[in-house]
Amino acid sequence: MNDSATETGSSQNSRLAALLAECVRRDASDLHLSGGIRPMLRVHGRLEALADQPPLGESEMQQMAAELIGAEQADWSKGSVDGACFGADGARFRFNVFRRQGLMAVAMRRLEERFRPLAELGLPEALYLLSDLRDGLVIISGPTGSGKSTTLATLLDRVNRTRPCHIVTIEDPVEYIHKPVMSLVHQRQVGLDAPSFNDALVASLRQDPDVILVGEIRDLATIRTAIIAAQTGHLVFTTLHAGDCAGTVERLVSVFPEGEQDAVRRQLAMVLRAVVAQHLLPTVTSNKAPARIAVSEVLMVTPAVANLIASGKSSQIYSAMESGQAAGMQTLEQDIARLWVSGRIMEQIAVSSARNVSVLRERVALLRRRSGGQSTAGGERT
Repeated sequence: MNDSATETGSSQNSRLAALLAECVRRDASDLHLSGGIRPMLRVHGRLEALADQPPLGESEMQQMAAELIGAEQADWSKGSVDGACFGADGARFRFNVFRRQGLMAVAMRRLEERFRPLAELGLPEALYLLSDLRDGLVIISGPTGSGKSTTLATLLDRVNRTRPCHIVTIEDPVEYIHKPVMSLVHQRQVGLDAPSFNDALVASLRQDPDVILVGEIRDLATIRTAIIAAQTGHLVFTTLHAGDCAGTVERLVSVFPEGEQDAVRRQLAMVLRAVVAQHLLPTVTSNKAPARIAVSEVLMVTPAVANLIASGKSSQIYSAMESGQAAGMQTLEQDIARLWVSGRIMEQIAVSSARNVSVLRERVALLRRRSGGQSTAGGERT
């Protein structure tokens, strides 16, 4: 069922409702359902089967899938169906119903209702300044499940609470519900309110927006329109699957035909305001329960960085970030070093997560010298 339907509860599939409730109880981020396999939860990054649950039957999977998507919404032209639903306790989930070798499967992601502060997310509070921008393009990058949508929701909530402006979001599906505070907020769901990200983005430019959130820029047309929107005086927030800041820039450029790439670099140099690349690393809390903590790389597009982007010197962006702390920048190694020295992550995790281990160890040694050989204070930002 979609967001407009009734909540999953007593009148719906009781096993699905129980599994959604167990997902919430276990503080799991994802629930996976497949015929012939026990239901599985992803708890703090680790996938584990529910040992007390029998495998799901294919007929049961068909019933659950029909309940989620509804007969009238079962458009299988793309091989899968996206949507969102509620659990009996009010928790929201996004889902993707898909077929694998002719059998049904469902992947469900639990959505938070609360907007978490940047400090709680493990991100620098200086990123709130991105919500004050009047135009340009801001990209949050990282792998699937790294919290990109959560970070965007926090920044957009800040806009909503501090600026009298018009916010348009384009999502698939709508994840966080933004109720108007100081801003007028219109949230559009791809597939329900518009046929595609690009169609919705093109239409949004005729809706007098100040701030536009594009859930993900996936294709050439959407990237091109997002750049145009940023050029024409709008603040555009979006996400991209990329591992680091320089890689985000190169991935955007590489989508375009070779003959256009130089011009696109110049356009990006003018409209790109910031890139935040984030990852989640395993940590251990005070009660030894498994958890994850955010590590981030931040690129602010200063005039010097813009020149590197325009001239195709992305390989030098890393050096600019290393020396750009006064402008709010940091490299992945700098943030990993902070977490290692403060005792939030283990050495093995730090070393395996760094791109350059020798640089990481140099940053760790520098932090320890500055703190007189003691662990730096504080640390947990999630």
